[in-house]
Parts: sequence; C-alpha cells; structure tokens
Amino acid sequence: MQQKPFYPVIRLGQGKDDALRRFHPWVFSGAIHEAAEGLQAGDTVTVTDYKGEILGTGFCESDSIAVKMLSFDNRRIDEWFFLDKLNRALEVRKRMGLVGNLHTNCYRLVHSEGDGLAGLIVDVYGHTAVVQAQTEGMALHLKEIVRALKLMNELGLQAIYNKSAEAMQRMGKEDEAVEDGYLFGGQIDEKILENDSLYLPNWEEGQKTGFFLDQRDNRELVRQLAEGKTVLNAFGYTGGFSITALKGGAHRAVTVDTSKKALAMAEANLELNGYSKEDNPCVVADMKDYVKDLREGAFDIIILDPPAFAKRHQDRHRGLGGYRFINAEAIKRVSKGGLIVTFSCSQAVDKSTFQGIVTAAAIEAKRNVRILGQLSQPADHPINIFHPEGAYLKGLVLMVE
Repeated sequence: MQQKPFYPVIRLGQGKDDALRRFHPWVFSGAIHEAAEGLQAGDTVTVTDYKGEILGTGFCESDSIAVKMLSFDNRRIDEWFFLDKLNRALEVRKRMGLVGNLHTNCYRLVHSEGDGLAGLIVDVYGHTAVVQAQTEGMALHLKEIVRALKLMNELGLQAIYNKSAEAMQRMGKEDEAVEDGYLFGGQIDEKILENDSLYLPNWEEGQKTGFFLDQRDNRELVRQLAEGKTVLNAFGYTGGFSITALKGGAHRAVTVDTSKKALAMAEANLELNGYSKEDNPCVVADMKDYVKDLREGAFDIIILDPPAFAKRHQDRHRGLGGYRFINAEAIKRVSKGGLIVTFSCSQAVDKSTFQGIVTAAAIEAKRNVRILGQLSQPADHPINIFHPEGAYLKGLVLMVE
C-alpha cells in the first residue's frame, strides 16, 4: 500500500528523478511536472516521481533550485526531526575530538547539506550557538531548531543567537528578513579558544557567524611554517592567520583589510594573545592597491584569503580575473623561496579551475612555482558525497623561486 504524503506534493517529470535517486539534495525547477497549488518559498513539500512514488521531503525554494531535500523518505519535519539530525551531527564532532576539547572550544555543529540540513548553519562558540538560516524554510523553523538545541544538554549552551537576516537579504527577502538577535539567553563575555590561540568573536556585527571557523586547520598549518618569517595576511579580517603565524614564531605579521571594524578586532586579538599591534600593524587598505606598491621580497609568506570573488556562476568570469590578478601580484613580490598560501571560497569556482587560474598567474609573474600542498575545509565542514558542490573552500601552498 502506497504511503500517504505528509505534505503538499511536487511531482517530477518522467525520467527527472535520477538525481534524487542518487541522493542529490537539490530539485531544479526544470525537473518538476506539476506542483500543488499555492505553494510558496519555505513551504514543506513531499516530492514524488512521475508515478507518485514518494522520493523524499524538503523545503520549497524560490530560485532555480526549487526544492532542497531534508529527507529521502516520507518524514514529518518537526522539533524531533531536528533533534535527531542535530544529535547525529554532534556525534560526528565528538568523534573528531572537538567537543570538550581543552585546546579548542569553537566548531561548526551543522554544515548545511553536509549534515543533511540544507540551508542551516550552526556554529558553537564556547557556551553560545550561532544559528544561520540560509533558506526560507529553515527561517520558518527556527523555533523548532532552537527548542532542539536547548534539549542537547551536552552542548551546555547558555545562549543561542540568530544571524539569519543578512542571508535572507542576499536572497532578496528584505521584507521577510528574520531579525537578528538572541533566541535564548543573552550576551556572554567569553573568549574563544582555537588551538590554544584566543579570539574575540563578533557574531552580532561580524561576517558570517562571527569568525571563519573553516580556516582552523589551515591556520594551524601556517603556524607550522612561520618560524622566523615575515608574514602578510591579506584580506586578513580579524587577524586569525596573523595570530597563528606569530604563535609559530613569525618575526612580524602585517594584516591588511578594507574594514576598519574588522582590523580593530584584529588589534584586540593581537593584544589578547600578547602581541604588539605596533610591531604587527593592521593596515586599512584595498589589497588590490596595496599589493601593487609592495616591494619584492618584503614578505616571506603571503596569505591570500579573499572573500568570494564569484559568489554565483554569472559572476564567474569577473571573479576569475580577480583571483588571477591578486595571485600574480603576490607571486611577483614574495621573497625568493617564499611561500604563498592562497584560497578561493567561491562555490562557483571548482578546484581544477582555481588551480588553472593560479597557474596562469604564475605564468604572468614569470617565476618558477611549485605546489607543496592542496588545502580544503576542515572535517566539521563535511562534504556530502552525493553533493560535491559542498566542497567550497580550496587552497594551495605555493613555493616561489
């Protein structure tokens, strides 16, 4: 006997169900044969094949991705669904040694599709969880998500902060923006610890959820490479790479960013870890201008961690030009035998394309370059094997002769 759907039905066209049967969590609008009347972005739906067989449950979207799947069966999406998913995500972080770690007390608990909760980010900073709904569906279920988080005693949460408004606005949902603010508890004056370095996160005013947790392993790598070196932390935000370079024995670290607020936080983080902001200056500048005035050999290590130059596929051509320019200029100016640690966080730029752009930059710079390492996101930002698009962060360690 065929199950009765829990939610309004979206029926796929003939032969359009292959992706879902391979557990890819996105349904594109072109795959839909018919949909229940009156559906709006954020509504929960049951997805079936052409013959009516239930393929799963998800949230309606308003773009070319019509549905983001949450389950590949007939499921009710309620507080208990979220509690089950959150507990599974927590178990993974426990296996990684991130929960109760004496050296690191901040990590990503939920990484969207990587944890089977497309459109949801949950980052833990000590006793505070920061929640970011990136889809209308998740925004509509924040109450259930918060109730589930509060039931997870092992997290020891004293506060839950909602950081969803910016994500909603980016999708053109200003009128439906979810107001940022505390959904449970209130502000806690706590410092976060990452591999024994101290930071002041700023989830209320900072980018993303307040700190770039996805660079934790790569910051640790820079610490291992930095002894005795002069380091340029380009697009440095609140100084994470600068702190770890100095922890590793760097002679000097310079942090460059366009944001005065971010650099004020970088200076605070330097002082928090016992480093002089006079000896390790934070410079307000556009990196594209700063690098052109840089003398060759001024730095032994240059870290390039720019914002996504190509957030969408339609921005890809312009974004690739930005990556090529900044890498070429850095390769021209790093010291002989120096290192460049370069990244792209653009989901629209895959690993091979990024390496090709860096290769073109090396050709333009006319210096011999070796790839010493290939970098990615850490394990608490997992990639769903059925959703390769989740591999957004890619990086290279280059040695320049």
